[in-house]
Amino acid sequence: MLSLALIIIGALGIGFSFFSAPKTIEESKEMIADQASHGDSHGSEHATGAANSHDSQHDAKHDEHVFHQMQNKPWSALYVSLIFFLGISLLVLAFYASQRVAQSGWSVVLFRVMEAITANLIPTSIIMLLVILSASVLHWNHLFSWMAEGTFDPSSENYDAIVDGKSWWMNVPGWTIRGIVYLLLWNTYRWFIRKNSIAEDTANDYNKTYKKNYHASVIFLVVFMLTESMMSWDWIMGLDPHWFSTLFGWYVLASLLVSALTVIAFVTIYLRSKGALPSVNDSHIHDLAKFMFGFSVFWTYLWFSQFMLIWYADIPEETTYFVARFNEYKMPFLAMVVMNFVFPILLLINSDFKSKPWFVIIGGIVILAGHYVDFFVMIMPGTVGSLWSFGIAELSSILFFIGIFIFAVFSSFAKANPIPTGNPFLKESENFHYFNIEHEGEESTDHH
Repeated sequence: MLSLALIIIGALGIGFSFFSAPKTIEESKEMIADQASHGDSHGSEHATGAANSHDSQHDAKHDEHVFHQMQNKPWSALYVSLIFFLGISLLVLAFYASQRVAQSGWSVVLFRVMEAITANLIPTSIIMLLVILSASVLHWNHLFSWMAEGTFDPSSENYDAIVDGKSWWMNVPGWTIRGIVYLLLWNTYRWFIRKNSIAEDTANDYNKTYKKNYHASVIFLVVFMLTESMMSWDWIMGLDPHWFSTLFGWYVLASLLVSALTVIAFVTIYLRSKGALPSVNDSHIHDLAKFMFGFSVFWTYLWFSQFMLIWYADIPEETTYFVARFNEYKMPFLAMVVMNFVFPILLLINSDFKSKPWFVIIGGIVILAGHYVDFFVMIMPGTVGSLWSFGIAELSSILFFIGIFIFAVFSSFAKANPIPTGNPFLKESENFHYFNIEHEGEESTDHH
């Protein structure tokens, strides 16, 4: 009931945001003028200049550009949440595959939780497919500026020499086909591993089934590392087509991985509180929190590396990316670093705190909010420029995808045994115990 309510409320809000978007250039100019008069709009001075100019061809093109940015606002709000929830589901799948390949013992009792979370990959992939087709085939949105008519035509006034130089990669047919291939590959592994994981429980020759799942996971991790990087270039970096970063795929990976581990911890803590995961103990929560802590540091390292190298080199083609974000998105840009690094480090650095579910939840809420802001700052400047805000469209999109997530995840969890009884490492996972040297005597007694 909660999930359906969230989906309906979110869908209504998304529909309202699309309905409220300007339909004509004149309407967008009136809305900008109204916002500027009330001091509501970020970048109102920039936009009002466009609204008050009528004489030259340049000003007419600028008015059209602002109109497209305003039309992009509901699309962008939907897109940020879509990428965030799709990416989390994908990274949970990748983390799950890594646990199978590493033959990790501690995490086996969490396998059905991770499999359930990856069920969210199906609805988010379908929505992503619709967005891909609406951008490239139907031209319902202007999120990707390089898809505009004339971008690759030297005789057109819209010709872009920089983008044309990348046309071997940045072209509409290739972009569309790659996106469909990514979604198919991810969902194929998800379908295969879920089916065979359940089959392990009742397999006559469980060793054969286990090895089949192992080999499939090895192949998937190779495919994942390639497709995740390319997905980051196509779906996020492609929004700023003149700019590129050679570690962008890693940066996106780190942000999604921290969020995915946090979601695994949240779902695990909730299901354990309801008695659905009797084999999960505080040590499992502790290890999830260690991953949250460790990859928060890793994300910060990549964020600093990308920012520092571009700032130090001071090459105009590169610095424009951060100039736009620092000037027009200063508050979310700086808050994100505090939320994603300072807060989780201070909260989760203590070993004892990692075993306390309510501490993990507090830290996790800030981490998820911070990484949503991270994707907001990655996506919005390239689609809406200085006309960003956080309102009905953004909140409705978050509620919509949370509703889908709850429905998909808990429906999937209910359809299988919560304990993967056929896994050969199950006993090791059930007996997993974190050894803290500070409480050696106490914990050794308890374990005994």
